[in-house]
Amino acid sequence: MGDPHGIGIVGLGVISRAYLETLAGHPAVRVAAVADLDAARAGAVAEQLPGTQALSVDALLDSPDVQTVLNLTIPAAHADIALRAISKNKGVYGEKPLAATFEEAEEVVARAARAGVALGCAPDTVLGTGTQTARAAIDEGLIGRPLSALAVMMTPGHERWHPNPDFYYSPGGGPLLDMGPYYLSALVQLLGPIRAVTGVGARLRGERTIGSGTRAGERIPVGVDTHVTGVLEHDGGALSTITTSFDGVRTSAAPIEVHGESGTLVVPDPNTFGGDVRLFPLGGDDWRTLPPSAGYSDASRGVGLLDMITSEARAGGSLALHVLDAMTSLLRSAGEGRRIALTTTTDRPSPVPLTPAAAWQHR
Repeated sequence: MGDPHGIGIVGLGVISRAYLETLAGHPAVRVAAVADLDAARAGAVAEQLPGTQALSVDALLDSPDVQTVLNLTIPAAHADIALRAISKNKGVYGEKPLAATFEEAEEVVARAARAGVALGCAPDTVLGTGTQTARAAIDEGLIGRPLSALAVMMTPGHERWHPNPDFYYSPGGGPLLDMGPYYLSALVQLLGPIRAVTGVGARLRGERTIGSGTRAGERIPVGVDTHVTGVLEHDGGALSTITTSFDGVRTSAAPIEVHGESGTLVVPDPNTFGGDVRLFPLGGDDWRTLPPSAGYSDASRGVGLLDMITSEARAGGSLALHVLDAMTSLLRSAGEGRRIALTTTTDRPSPVPLTPAAAWQHR
C-alpha cells in the first residue's frame, strides 16, 4: 500500500470523534497533526493518537507531513481553511457545506482545480449500502424509467435538544441548508444532476424556546425559513419534490421514495450509511426488501475521505458545489417567486461496488 497518506485535522468538535473512529489506525492514512482554536483540546486529542502532533492552524497547514487537510471547522470558516490549504498545495476534505455561500464554494472549487489538488466534501453517507443499493436497483431497471421522487425531512426543531441552537435559525441555517445536503446528494446519486428548481418557504413562528442546557427556557429569534418545499428538475427528466422542515412533530413518510414506470423504491435515511431498500413492483402485492448490492458495508464518517485518497472523489467538490447551488437557488426561488435555472452541473458519481467492511477498513 505504500506510506500512509498524511492527514491534518482542523477543528476538533463533536463530529471529529466520528471521523477519528474511522481514520485513526487505518493503514492507508496517518493522522499527522491536529489543530483547534482550543489548544488544550488539540493537545488532549493528540495524546490519544500516537505520532500525532498538536499544532496551530498555520503550523498544520505548513507541515510537510500533512498532504490532505480534513476541515471540520464551523461552516463560516470552511472556505477560509480550504483556500489556505489549497494555497499550500494540499488536498482538502471538509464537512458540509463546502462553504457558507455559493460564491465562496465556487472559488474553492476553482482554486483546487487550478492547483491540481483533490477536493472532497461530506456527506459521504450516500456511499454506504443504503443509497448505493437503491442506485444499483434503479440502474438495473428494477423500477423502469425513473419518473419522480419524494424526499422528506421533518422535525419539530433542534432547539428541543441543542443547548445553543441559535445558528440553526440565523442566516446560513434552517432545515434546508442543515439537512438538505444529505437528501440532495442522494437524489443526484439516484437520478443525476439538477437543471432547475422551484421553491416555496415560510417561517411559521417568530421565535423558538430552548429546551435543554443552561439556557433552557430562553427564547431566540427566527431569522430564516423553517419550512421549505421545492421541486427539482433533473437532467434526465425526472422531477423530485423535497420538503425540509423544523415545523413538524413527526412524519410517516419515507425519507426518499423513487417512482418509476414499473415500480417504486423506498430509500433509507440518507443521513445514515445503511438501512433497508424496499421495492414494490408494478402488479406486485407487497414490498420486497432488497439485499445490499452496492456501497461500502458498515461504513462510517470518513469513508469519503478514504475513497478520495485511495480510489476517486465520489463525494467530490463538484457534487458539493452543485448541491449547494440547488439549495441556495431553492431559497432564492422561494424569496423571488420564480423558477431558477442552476448555473452548475456535475457528473453523476461512479457507483460504489459492494465492498465488505474488511476490504475498505483493511484491519
